[in-house]
Amino acid sequence: MNNSSSPTTDNFPEYDNLGPCDYVPWGCNNSNVRNFSQVFLPTVYSIVFIVGFIGNGLVLCVLAKYHKPFNMSDLCLFNLAISDLLFLISLPFWADYAANLKWTFPDFMCQAVTALYMLGFYGSIFFMILMTVDRYAVIVHTYTSLISKFRSVGASIALALFVWTLSLGASLPNIILSNVSNVSNVSVCSVTDPRNIWKPFYYIELNILGFIIPLSVMLFCYSRIIPILMTMNSQKKHKAVRLMVVLVTVFFLFWTPYNIIIFLKLLQELKVISHHCNQDLHMAIQWVESIGFCHCCLNPIIYAFVGQKFRNLFQKMLKEWFPLCFGHCTTVESKSSERTTSKYSRASMISSTRTKLKV
Repeated sequence: MNNSSSPTTDNFPEYDNLGPCDYVPWGCNNSNVRNFSQVFLPTVYSIVFIVGFIGNGLVLCVLAKYHKPFNMSDLCLFNLAISDLLFLISLPFWADYAANLKWTFPDFMCQAVTALYMLGFYGSIFFMILMTVDRYAVIVHTYTSLISKFRSVGASIALALFVWTLSLGASLPNIILSNVSNVSNVSVCSVTDPRNIWKPFYYIELNILGFIIPLSVMLFCYSRIIPILMTMNSQKKHKAVRLMVVLVTVFFLFWTPYNIIIFLKLLQELKVISHHCNQDLHMAIQWVESIGFCHCCLNPIIYAFVGQKFRNLFQKMLKEWFPLCFGHCTTVESKSSERTTSKYSRASMISSTRTKLKV
């Protein structure tokens, strides 16, 4: 994430870091923390970038090649992969920032990288919410006439644009306030907030938009979906239920530690807790932020590659691209790959949705 100017350090009164720059030495004058950050963060960010870029890139390739036109589920998955890629593209810049202890890129890149980071972060969260609501609407409210209109191509595109607009709105303050400043003869990419007004709201925004709302939506929707799935006479219902439990559990485990630290930083900003623990928070946020960033590497797995249909399409793409290496692979046709798109019975509609849950 980004930085806000605040007189909270002794050696660098002009600058106090926020978000991705919480870990760099300007936020803490302890040499052990500084040396640890220079090695740990570039290493973790490089690994996350490589693994996440490959996984999300493959998702985009498969969807772009075989899913035309997109339906609601495919469109959400496509935009989720784009969001994760935007987020991932920013990581090499933050890794260089942590390794060199200064901003080494042109000044305009500070806002550009911040925009990639923030848009990717909120876009990923919001499209996960949209995918969850889509599944809830189709399974729980199958008979509602608005569902077919809600999932039409035009409505799906409009919803995707709306989600991107929300992501931009949530990111805009940080993007506008980001700039390169000189702190003790060192170039720093940070959020300039002379009145120190934005920082507390930013922490609250992260907790609410980035954690509380998505987790609440997942818990509510899946708690309504799972009982309906369990009434179905299908051997695959347990697999669908397990997938939903995994989605919620992974999100909770990967983002809860980060949001706890963000909440502690909010309390520190509001002077509820002392600034003497600032060094511990800077060290802690390095670990919890890195754990949260790994979530974008898992999205392609838990949202795409768990589905038999997607794996079939992926194998098909590999056979076309590398016939010598993968030509011997056989693609197993999934019996549940066909989707119901018009007015069928409730059982048929739910069966179709179960297939989408795997994809």
